[in-house]
Amino acid sequence: MAVAGGSGRRGRRGRSALGDALVLPVVLAGALGAVGLASAGSGGWWGRRGGEGVRAEAKEARAAAQEAFYELEETQRELQLAVETVRAAEEDATARRALAELPAISGRVEQVTVNYLGALDAHNLDSETLDAGAAAQAKRLLEDVRGQLGSARAELTDFLRRLQPTLQHAEQQLMRVTPAVEQAKRALLQATTTLDEVRGAGLRADDLAARLAELAPELGRLNEGPARHGVAATLQRADSVRQRAEAITADAAQLPERARELDRRVSSLRTRIQALETKAATVEPALSELRRRFSAACWQDLQRVPEQVAEAGRAAERRLAEAARARDEQRWADATAAIGTVRALLETADGSVLAVNERLRQLNEVQHDPNREVERARFAVRDAQRLAMAGRSAPDPRHAAPLDEAVARLDRAVATLQAAGRHPDYWYFLTELAAVREAAAQVIGMIRGDLGHQR
Repeated sequence: MAVAGGSGRRGRRGRSALGDALVLPVVLAGALGAVGLASAGSGGWWGRRGGEGVRAEAKEARAAAQEAFYELEETQRELQLAVETVRAAEEDATARRALAELPAISGRVEQVTVNYLGALDAHNLDSETLDAGAAAQAKRLLEDVRGQLGSARAELTDFLRRLQPTLQHAEQQLMRVTPAVEQAKRALLQATTTLDEVRGAGLRADDLAARLAELAPELGRLNEGPARHGVAATLQRADSVRQRAEAITADAAQLPERARELDRRVSSLRTRIQALETKAATVEPALSELRRRFSAACWQDLQRVPEQVAEAGRAAERRLAEAARARDEQRWADATAAIGTVRALLETADGSVLAVNERLRQLNEVQHDPNREVERARFAVRDAQRLAMAGRSAPDPRHAAPLDEAVARLDRAVATLQAAGRHPDYWYFLTELAAVREAAAQVIGMIRGDLGHQR
């Protein structure tokens, strides 16, 4: 709102006023001495004395106008600081609403400043040739402009008063910026320090270094401050930088333990692969016994287990070697993924080995005593039937139908086994009885669910 070049002119005017106040009595004394008694008896001395009085009054008016201008300028500086604070801290729409009147007020203040400078330049109060009429006109002009300056200052003061609530909120927002930015910078410093320590321990951590490098431009924007980017954006950026830097620090701090954990996993999986070789050796003898003692239906689905286990073991060895290489090259994600694949392959192979040996065990037991499995199935059905009839004179059809089907299925399985002769399909018998027990369990679950809803 200040006019360019005004400060220098105001400075000169201020010094001139001070000089006038100090020099004027001396000048007047000298003038009186020069005139002497030559003017006695005439009206010229009194005329000049009256002119000097008007000029002194004009200079006093000039000094008062200058003081009013300095006060206006001080208020302008205070308002300018407030405006900059509001614009930096508040959202654009909020700032626009708060400062909506400012352009018009600034225009009026600017015009008053022009009027003031014009009044200063209208008459040279220091000229010896300035007559009383001109001095009086200058006095009136300066007094008028002093009033304008006072009114302009009052208008600025009133606007500043009405701006206070928005300004206070903006200042509160700005107060959050410095600690937030400092926290972000401390987090970045900690991330850098931790990363240096990890590298000093022989871990490259290239991915973490790349993530840290991505934060450098963000730090530059933080240093530019809210005046450039606004408070909301600066706070958001500071929080983002802090979180990302803290994540880098946490990941870097975990790297040594992560490396040790990968080493343990690789060693453990290597042991499991060796154990798989031992367990795989039991598959062929178990399959041979299944083929010799039971019908083809009991073991046909297991025929390819030896090849599957062998292939899974070879694949696990290859993937484990890849995991070890990735660990040595500090490609942590690749090492972890390869280890996960090895574990899945070994679990599948172990499951296949277990399936063959478990099949032989189950078939041995049912061949020795089929009634044991029949009684297990009948007990499960009777338990479900008792629960279905609890508190009822007749079962719910939703419960009775699947239980009746389970009983019929059990009877068919027993009849099929008895009619099979020397080589019954024990595996079919076992799977049917397992299905009967599962049907009974589902009915029990349905009944308990109904009871839970009724409560």
